[in-house]
Amino acid sequence: MPKNKRPVPRKSANSPELKDEQNTHELFTLALELADESAGADIVAASTRDELKQKHVDFQRLLRRLLAQGKDEVLYGAVELAREESVEGYRYLRSAIEEGAANLLLRREDAPEMEIDAFAIPVFVRSQGGLDPAFDFQDGEAYEALLASFTDAGLESTKAKVVLVSHAYDAGEVERISYGQLHAMLREAAHSLTEKKIAAAPALERSMKHGWSATAFGPEDSAVELRYLLGFALKRADDAFYQVPASEKAADAYFAKRSDAYQKWTEQYAPLVARCLGRARGADPALSLNFQYQDLFFGARAQAQSEYDMLHLLSELNQALAGHDPAQVQAVIAPSEDDDEPVLLVELSLGGNVLAAAGKPHDPAADLGLALEDLADALASIGLTDISVSEDPLA
Repeated sequence: MPKNKRPVPRKSANSPELKDEQNTHELFTLALELADESAGADIVAASTRDELKQKHVDFQRLLRRLLAQGKDEVLYGAVELAREESVEGYRYLRSAIEEGAANLLLRREDAPEMEIDAFAIPVFVRSQGGLDPAFDFQDGEAYEALLASFTDAGLESTKAKVVLVSHAYDAGEVERISYGQLHAMLREAAHSLTEKKIAAAPALERSMKHGWSATAFGPEDSAVELRYLLGFALKRADDAFYQVPASEKAADAYFAKRSDAYQKWTEQYAPLVARCLGRARGADPALSLNFQYQDLFFGARAQAQSEYDMLHLLSELNQALAGHDPAQVQAVIAPSEDDDEPVLLVELSLGGNVLAAAGKPHDPAADLGLALEDLADALASIGLTDISVSEDPLA
């Protein structure tokens, strides 16, 4: 006779596992309710608006607690539930967690409220042979000048305190930084900028322990690699430098000014960044840099990864177009049917024969129409003119 299986022990009412499950569902439920009700906020009754405000308070309080406790399993679990249930809810929840993980308010009695955030600057580095990790941030003079440039060039307020990690993160290192870990790194940075005592920074140290992923570039190979500058900016919460004007026209002018300052910074300080990144392994040690826009950590990571995926796709399609006139080739762009791993598919054909089929990962929180337009523009940049776009999956 088969032995009876031992019954699975029931979770006690106060077990950590059950509490985590409850927090996951509470965060998920609040996010969906806030996303749904915010969409129709202009027409809801006053009593409902009060309920909405209270839900927002409850949501933010729970989110701050989970981030402070490093509850990644709860945070990512809630995001996954929202993704399966509602695009709007997923977008709302993920955005709130990403912003919360990269931003922290510091309150002290009889002192102005302070704010610290974690920003990143993605850089595509072209070189011969690829970057040599032995030279990563070894130029102390260049590092100090680069650190000062963030306030000198107007990327951050002149009243802000900025710290820059003396390490260029590769894509793998950045991808491994979770919500909870970044928030812990943010707290460590806040401590270093507000306290005179030097303290250990285990979360920051853990973010660099793997080092750069190995590459297969030879000394004569033309390499394109993605690196990130990671920094933390501490400032007064009421610093006028960061206050976005209320009117749309004034807000547009504000962001245009910030963008212009950043563009000038990339031109003026690119040599300093190159000195911090070191040198290439090939006979020519020079580096060519292409900057992406500075953003909070997760926003910068998403935009850089999307650009990297686009470059990879265009490289693959260019190989398929070799020996053919791009103007004679038909391109069809459409999303995939796989909801778990959404992809924008591109199929190239000539005279009814398929030349290539390739895909670019698609962020389910991103606007599908805009993503398809961006991909069509990218295909036009490699000479394709006959481009068909569909929001329906390819048959």
